[in-house]
Amino acid sequence: MIAPHGGRLTNRILTGAELDEATSRAGSLPKLTISDVLAGDIQNIARGVFSPLNGFIGKDDFESIIANDRMVDGTVWTIPIILDVPEKDSVQPGQEVALYRSGEEEAMALLTVSEVYDWDKQAATAAFFGTNDLNHPGVAGMYARGDWLVGGEISLIDNDRGPFADVNLFPAETREVFEKNGWKTVIAFQTRNVPHIGHEFLQKSVLGFTDGLFIQPIIGKKKSGDFRDEVIISSYLTLLDNYYAKDRVFLNILPTEMRYGGPKEAILHAIMRKNYGCTGIIIGRDHAGVSDPNGKPYYGEEAAIEIFRDFPDLEIEPFSIAGDFGYCLKCNAVSSDRMCPHGADFVSFSGTEIRSLIQSRSKVPEQVMRPEVLERILQFDDIFVD
Repeated sequence: MIAPHGGRLTNRILTGAELDEATSRAGSLPKLTISDVLAGDIQNIARGVFSPLNGFIGKDDFESIIANDRMVDGTVWTIPIILDVPEKDSVQPGQEVALYRSGEEEAMALLTVSEVYDWDKQAATAAFFGTNDLNHPGVAGMYARGDWLVGGEISLIDNDRGPFADVNLFPAETREVFEKNGWKTVIAFQTRNVPHIGHEFLQKSVLGFTDGLFIQPIIGKKKSGDFRDEVIISSYLTLLDNYYAKDRVFLNILPTEMRYGGPKEAILHAIMRKNYGCTGIIIGRDHAGVSDPNGKPYYGEEAAIEIFRDFPDLEIEPFSIAGDFGYCLKCNAVSSDRMCPHGADFVSFSGTEIRSLIQSRSKVPEQVMRPEVLERILQFDDIFVD
């Protein structure tokens, strides 16, 4: 099985006597309130999703990532996992701090502070997102952060799996599943959308040359207009129940925020799936991309595919199928401009068009979406993020 990123799978989840002692001690420690997004990052650090990180990134690694897309020791990393605070003296180096979600009375984790440092938001956003445009949701999110960053190791107290516990296995657990299934090669499919026929085509194509397919929707903070988490999961469960060989496909969520970082986020997505035990990942056109208010994409269509050439030591293999895809009415099959000459007969897989039809609760052509999937989606009163 593929090794975790950096060679080790992090486990900072407290259990047994250590958990009891930390829970008791938390009440007497300085308190720091964190957002739900940061709470998710803490859980992902502790569970090994962000291996080899043991905590929030320090200044040297942060600046190395800006300059080189790597940490100081050479480990590939493109978008750092950071903890921000509003003031330099919010916490002190050497201090142990209890971290609380807003409105919660019980600590979710402990943080041992190693350093507090300032950061250049303009340089950081330009490096991670390729732009400083505040219309970009990732840039806006960075600029909304505090002016000081905190590095340090975390220890997780609250290991609750959340509302989708049945499909929220941790990296150590998915690796056990793959081992039990005898899957030596596993290809991940990253998504933040409900499935259409084009997605199904890509997923089933890779099943021809791999042991297993790992479908992993991102569940967490997204921009307005994206599909709600429960809609994505329900639509995929419906698709898998009706159209997939159950012994070759595994559905599991990735509880993290979308950063809309295009190529840099594609690398981060690959790192996380490597930690879950995947040997490959499907990278689509405009992977993790987003457009400005005028509809102009921030990234080139194949930028997220091309960036993998810069990281030959990443180990997890990217898979992509080139071409402009649609359902060809003449071929009566999914096709692309590389597969047939009938572009004028294509039914589009445009995400914008699919969203528009669903939003108006109109019929989506069967060449674009399975009727069972559409029916399940339309059962929800609230389909999209406000």
